[in-house]
Amino acid sequence: MNQWSIQEAIFARLSGYTPLAGRVGGRIYDAVPQNTEFPYVVIGEDDSTAYDDDVNLGADTDLTLHVWSRHEGRKEAKEILQLIYDALSRYPLAVTGAHTVLLDAEYQNTLLDPDGLTRHGVIRFRLLTTHS
Repeated sequence: MNQWSIQEAIFARLSGYTPLAGRVGGRIYDAVPQNTEFPYVVIGEDDSTAYDDDVNLGADTDLTLHVWSRHEGRKEAKEILQLIYDALSRYPLAVTGAHTVLLDAEYQNTLLDPDGLTRHGVIRFRLLTTHS
């Protein structure tokens, strides 16, 4: 289970997906630089467990992505979440050393952060891969 290869593949797909990259001005991060302009996307947590059978070794990975927006209301965050969904859902993600079996969205939420200004969107995907 190479989570770094998965993160590299997610970053490549999101940053190469023109509707999303254009909407957030290319601001797709692992670590957010100080004073970053809103909106932006953060590649968040991932959690992998073995996905093995009699023939293949693989991984079952939950991937969480975050959207941060200061736009009034939830519209901007939800539009960006939809673009992430469009970019990744059922996409044959090119993960080094693995074959993508499944990539599906499982959860989405938009909430107001405690600062009262920032909208926080969360989308989680399930990725099944087998070693190639």
